[in-house]
Amino acid sequence: MVTPEKMEKNIVRRGALIPCRTAFIDAHTPGSNQKENFTIIGGGVSESADQHVHISEAIGFNVGAAGQPPKCHNSLHSHRTAEVFFVQSGRWRFFWGRSGNAGEVVLEEGDIFNIPTGIFRGFENIGTDYGLIMAVLGGDDAGGGVIWAPQVIADAAEHGLLLGQNGRLYDTKKGEALPAGVQPMPLLNEEDMELFGEPSTSEIVPHYVARYWDLMALADRQPAKVIGAEAVLRDSPGFEVDFVTRGSVDAAADRYDQPEVLMPLRGHWKLSWSGSETILNSGDTCLVPAGLVYSVAPSMTGEVSMYRVRKTDDPAGPTMKLR
Repeated sequence: MVTPEKMEKNIVRRGALIPCRTAFIDAHTPGSNQKENFTIIGGGVSESADQHVHISEAIGFNVGAAGQPPKCHNSLHSHRTAEVFFVQSGRWRFFWGRSGNAGEVVLEEGDIFNIPTGIFRGFENIGTDYGLIMAVLGGDDAGGGVIWAPQVIADAAEHGLLLGQNGRLYDTKKGEALPAGVQPMPLLNEEDMELFGEPSTSEIVPHYVARYWDLMALADRQPAKVIGAEAVLRDSPGFEVDFVTRGSVDAAADRYDQPEVLMPLRGHWKLSWSGSETILNSGDTCLVPAGLVYSVAPSMTGEVSMYRVRKTDDPAGPTMKLR
């Protein structure tokens, strides 16, 4: 039986998020050294032993977030499986390519970006206040970690951070060194780098980006399928993403055989199950156990919207190949 106390343990409130400021190799690099990383569900991809994991349960995909003040950026990296971002708050510029100049797109609150594998990508907060973006990564091990552009690793070493082949960071400013038997993470050579794509903005945006207000229109009467085999962004990365609004939510109780994650974007939502209920607010993340009979509905008037992520039987990546 899922008691209210047990369900609350499956909810990570935005105000209770615990950040890690040393999660990745660029944590000391000027321009990136104010980032905050959050691992919400699953093991995540953090390279730091200091990373707090809110819900460690393996559900077939990972959920995390990145918080950054204005002008702070995340360095060029890649993953072997899906990486999907949606903007919870703020205004963000995403850029990609081996040097970060092949293309770019600006995302506003609610926009979603299903970034294809095989390219380096980074992002920066170009708004005027602290911003938060939510992330969904394919697979329980999130594709085996992060692949950094070689210049990122070289820059980090100049500011005291070393990355071992074991995927862990060592801070020379704290007197740390690579342990015996652990080699430094090798830099990708020119031949390796040629394997990463250089797609233009026109190749990426129409096929990998969905805008909030377009999804609001699509979800006027039924949930909008955002990522999936027959969705706006056609892909099968091991999970599917729907977008739900006041007009498209089904208030009738239902169940799903796989774990579900509810991620309210705007407004307040009432989650009801087995005679119990709780309120989910913007920025909260709720893991609904597989097989639970539940319903969700707006709890107040006004604009409401929510992303819903469900595990599928598809392998966890790779995501769509570039056209």
